Amino acid sequence: MARLVQRTALAAGLRTDLPEAERRALFAGHSLRAGLASSAEVDERHVQKQLGHASAEMTRRYQQNRDRFRINLTKAAGL
Repeated sequence: MARLVQRTALAAGLRTDLPEAERRALFAGHSLRAGLASSAEVDERHVQKQLGHASAEMTRRYQQNRDRFRINLTKAAGL
């Protein structure tokens, strides 16, 4: 999986400012998990369960630049 992600990232021309070895190191199977955890607009508990993390702390490490206030709780509560 990691090689597929790396080939795809290189073919897409991502981070051409870096040498190929560094670009390969940036993109791997872990990138997919981190992307999923970061982009999922669901409660953190669901992400934690899906990824099999024992702690919310580990899930938060995967959630890169996630806006925890993106979901309006007032609206979700019907207020």
